[in-house]
Amino acid sequence: MINLLETSIEQGLIFAVLAMGVMLTYKILDIADLTVEGSFSLGAFVFAKFAVSGFNPYIATLLSFVFGVLAGGITSFLYIKLKIKPLLSGILTMTILYSINLRLNGKANVALFNQQTLFSNTSAIFLALLIALFIKILLDIFLKTEIGYLLIATGDNETLVKSIGKNSDSFKALGLMLSNGLVALSGSLMAQYQGFADITMGNSIIVTALASVIIGDSIRKNSSLIKLTTRSILGACVYKIIGGVAIELGLNPTDLRAISAIIVILFISYNNFASQTNIKKLKTKIGGTKYVGNKKVAKEL
Repeated sequence: MINLLETSIEQGLIFAVLAMGVMLTYKILDIADLTVEGSFSLGAFVFAKFAVSGFNPYIATLLSFVFGVLAGGITSFLYIKLKIKPLLSGILTMTILYSINLRLNGKANVALFNQQTLFSNTSAIFLALLIALFIKILLDIFLKTEIGYLLIATGDNETLVKSIGKNSDSFKALGLMLSNGLVALSGSLMAQYQGFADITMGNSIIVTALASVIIGDSIRKNSSLIKLTTRSILGACVYKIIGGVAIELGLNPTDLRAISAIIVILFISYNNFASQTNIKKLKTKIGGTKYVGNKKVAKEL
């Protein structure tokens, strides 16, 4: 059970990078971006390409992030310049990336057991935690900058951003590119962790990412003290622990996709019911208050 918990947390921390990337588009920009199913595998295959070519694993990992940013750039070009809906733009880019991933190494599966990786001489859980926290801190700092605030404002009120003379499209492009860069980085880390890059790695990875973000949203839902990045990390770890426990209880590994979908459904339902309950409480509170002029007089109904 201890080994299961350790493995689940290691994978959860790697997927936390994925979740923080998807959080930028799903939570902040309110864009459904399916590019991630291609960019996750892209990160793995880019790392494999450069690692096999003899590159330092740190450089190969960084290049995975860069190529992920470029993948997000393709989606933003289709969405912003060619006016294709964001969902379809992501699907088109994902389809393009499938062929690119196969072209990179010439095969659908690349073994990395004989290659030097970031995890070769370091504790996996320690390094994964270090990377997740490092990215969290960088994102928190970035989101407090002027550009970060404008990125958030673009998702909340695009008209407001335009009214102050800023180009909201540039912030959408930035969000998509940064998001897919982090997703590709997560894919690179997962390939190094499991010892191979496979073309199917990105299949349904959007469900994993959304499950992590949604579970994170459910943790102390009304607390403003927990940042979105922290929620993403916690959500990814909880998600992997739930999946690990399900396998430990005897479920077939092939059922993981169904388990993932069920987890998403359950937590979305929980969040929806919790929101409805809060709205009812708010209405009751407002209904029990009578306003006279500028004075508020409490009145029980």
